Amino acid sequence: MDKSLSSALSCSMVLGLVLVLVLSIVVPQAEARAFFVFGDSLVDNGNNNFLATTARADAYPYGIDYPTHRATGRFSNGFNIPDLISQAIGEESTLPYLSPELRGQKLLVGANFASAGIGILNDTGVQFINMIRISRQLEYFQQYQQRVGALIGAAQTQRLVNQALVLITLGGNDFVNNYYLVPFSARSRQFALPDYVPYLISEYRKILMRLYEMGARRVLVTGTGPIGCVPAELAQRSTNGGCSVELQRAAGLFNPQLVQMINELNSQVGTVFIAANANEMHLNFVTNPQQYGFITSKIACCGQGPYNGIGLCTPASNLCPNRDLYAFWDGFHPSEKANRIIVNQIMTGSTDLMHPMNLSTIMALDSRT
Repeated sequence: MDKSLSSALSCSMVLGLVLVLVLSIVVPQAEARAFFVFGDSLVDNGNNNFLATTARADAYPYGIDYPTHRATGRFSNGFNIPDLISQAIGEESTLPYLSPELRGQKLLVGANFASAGIGILNDTGVQFINMIRISRQLEYFQQYQQRVGALIGAAQTQRLVNQALVLITLGGNDFVNNYYLVPFSARSRQFALPDYVPYLISEYRKILMRLYEMGARRVLVTGTGPIGCVPAELAQRSTNGGCSVELQRAAGLFNPQLVQMINELNSQVGTVFIAANANEMHLNFVTNPQQYGFITSKIACCGQGPYNGIGLCTPASNLCPNRDLYAFWDGFHPSEKANRIIVNQIMTGSTDLMHPMNLSTIMALDSRT
């Protein structure tokens, strides 16, 4: 064979092999479904570790049951809801957007923008000083898309975002860390509760529409849980061990109005937003903990004071020996086992829990398109 021809063939084979290797690295990961998370401490994977804030979960015993047995910034003894959703859809956990590890191919997995303490409103959680408020989380999402665009191009980035799964969890802090934070709070003087809730919903609507405008097409939107029944509120407001009537009234007003707003949005843009009935999901094990293998849903595993509900979990706190027996890990946040129950309902729940459909149905539908 002609020497120059042999050399050219060798060169083209090498180039072909390099191209195959490059494509095998980039394409499957770009094809895998990205996952984006927005919201508060229920879904924060550690962004607040990178901020000067009091809303942090960066010390033992947080993370005691995480694979590394170290605090990660998750407000959990182990995995939180985004981790478990990632596992359920066969993906690795998203990294916090502020993490220096989030670069290169890791960006294609998605990102977690959530920040403990925030709410729908910018004045929610001001006592925590530094947080990534929801408006800033959306700015970071825009920045993320620019970073990924530099990696795989604008068209592929748009496709990645359009096909991604999005989770947003907001609302609870707008009650417990705003309206009801102190007696006669500024918002409670401005609004009666029946007027405050529609105001929250109207502001939430703007956030969801902004997500849609930025390319999100499959968005799980969780309502608030039974905020009057968490150990922190029992410690402050309960007289006989019962849930706080006023906070439960707030959740009872907020959640149906959220579903109504989501239905209205979907009638305009198609089935983009999925309402997750977090209140009902939690109430199942709050009202009947033994049925789910818990010994209590009133006392937190880790904390101090009545119901272990005062303050966050610290090395000096009371700590239960078996976290799987407690529905709540600390004063506000479910244990990993409770999170698993919630995510199972997100995956397979009936339409009264997941409206208009559950995540398994979404995944099956989208796999055919």
